[in-house]
Amino acid sequence: MALPVRKIGPFDVSAIGLGCMNLSHAYGTPPSAEQGERVLLAALDAGVTLFDTAALYGFGANETLIGRVLSKHRSHFTLASKGGMAGVQFDDGIKRVIDGRPETIRKNCEDSLQRLQTDVIDLYYLHRWDKKVPIEDSVGAMAELVRAGKVRAIGLSEVSASTLRKAHAVHPIAAVQTEYSLWTRNPEIAVLDTCRQLGAAFVAFSPVARGFLCDALHDVGTLLPKDIRSAMPRFAPDNYAANLKLLPPYKALAQEAGCTPAQLALAWLLHKAPHIIPIPGTTSVAHLQEDLGSAAVQLSTEVFAKVEALINQGTVTGHRYSTQSRSEVDTEDF
Repeated sequence: MALPVRKIGPFDVSAIGLGCMNLSHAYGTPPSAEQGERVLLAALDAGVTLFDTAALYGFGANETLIGRVLSKHRSHFTLASKGGMAGVQFDDGIKRVIDGRPETIRKNCEDSLQRLQTDVIDLYYLHRWDKKVPIEDSVGAMAELVRAGKVRAIGLSEVSASTLRKAHAVHPIAAVQTEYSLWTRNPEIAVLDTCRQLGAAFVAFSPVARGFLCDALHDVGTLLPKDIRSAMPRFAPDNYAANLKLLPPYKALAQEAGCTPAQLALAWLLHKAPHIIPIPGTTSVAHLQEDLGSAAVQLSTEVFAKVEALINQGTVTGHRYSTQSRSEVDTEDF
């Protein structure tokens, strides 16, 4: 069955995209390059037409992988990447740096184009708003990239509704990308509606709650030291023990809906609004196929209401980010 289609700016894309981050970064030891290639090609074969990466992921390794594997298929998908947050070489190693200065955004884009083996990035996001730089300046530099033919459309990541409106006044914003799932609901405060009003797509990353809603992680003691979840308050042992109590009734709702827990999480997003596009990530072809199957799930009004009441900002224990990470985003956070 072909995947349904949703719009991002001038592009028609599959209603479920692929978040490519964890093929190179974030959740412990990444898979081999060969496994990453299998997942990317399986997604393309299954009808996924939105692939999402960033300069930050693997400090360039993720874009390099996508360039190597997918550049020969470039006309068959919409390519999204991000700048304004990348790895910078210091005396003691490479470190993540948020830098929204126009000259840095231009350099990030040139570096990404080279790694991705393409002449143009379809959707280029500001990965984080650098609060030392007016959003108008950063977006102005991205608008120059559009005029130069290096970028086709502009997006923003983890911004508030007010920042989105300021940016949109400089250049049309095609998409906002923010964490959104049943257990991370802050986009509902204002950003979702503002996207709808401005005609921007809302791209939901971590739509299965970093594995929680897959019923895949039961013991946070098994997380590897480099797994970014180790520093997230919701995955702290006491908080996670409380959150695990939500899983049995959640799994029962998935069974009622006739789908897997992961599919229920994605189907909820797809049913929430037509301008939402989830981009789950996976290192497994089987999990990819499971995720894409959520497009066929029909949720009754009753199940939709039950799942929203079960898992939300009032029932989940712990913030989504550490204090330091929360200071880096421009959203009202839970």
